[in-house]
Amino acid sequence: MHRKLVVANWKMHGSLAINQQLLEGYIQRLKPLENVDAVVCVPYPYLAQAQSLLEGTSIAWGAQNLSKDLVGAYTGEVSVAMLQDFGATYVIVGHSERATAYCESDENIATKFMQAKSHGLTPVLCVGETLIEREAGVMEMVVAKQIDTIISMYGASMFAGAVIAYEPIWAIGSGLAATPEQAQHMHEFIRGRIAAHDKDAANSLKILYGGSVNSQNAVQLFVMQDIDGGLIGRGSLTAEEFEGICRAAN
Repeated sequence: MHRKLVVANWKMHGSLAINQQLLEGYIQRLKPLENVDAVVCVPYPYLAQAQSLLEGTSIAWGAQNLSKDLVGAYTGEVSVAMLQDFGATYVIVGHSERATAYCESDENIATKFMQAKSHGLTPVLCVGETLIEREAGVMEMVVAKQIDTIISMYGASMFAGAVIAYEPIWAIGSGLAATPEQAQHMHEFIRGRIAAHDKDAANSLKILYGGSVNSQNAVQLFVMQDIDGGLIGRGSLTAEEFEGICRAAN
């Protein structure tokens, strides 16, 4: 049983005023929680604000994406070194909303994962299937392909100390979460897939569930053996709801 990890993904929400109020709420409400690690992944422009408010607290911060390249003529991209300039320690990689809208390939996502991991950031790799893929019974094949791309390009040891977030695409923002049993089955499959190549990496890996997690269903999800916490979207946009989810993890 790993120490639980709860990651807030604000997506494209926030302003300087809203963020300050929300982060101050996080700081106040999460202070007594000792058995859970909390992280907030903010839009790029607010990394400096997150750093100034969260430095010295128990809450870590990070970004929602990064470039697969280290430096160069890539207009609009943000490198791993730039994230580190603002104290970021986590970065979300391959979220389905980005992969779909910006046509990111599994290979591109794998390279981003490698860049984060090899430069000391903890990548949060998002994997998951659509409703059509689940109904067709190919959800394991879909998730395996996403993981196997990283293994084939960079080796299974790349997963040591990293984070995978299983986010069934049909559950994101829909209000319809996977059942605890569905989520546990996929988490167990993911850990087993990596363990077949590197048991130590599989054991040190955290696997989070994401997709319509709230303070009500979090308890049932987080008691499952292979669910190490959550990647939280809408539920992270109010301090009270995020606290409830973190308390479930705690």
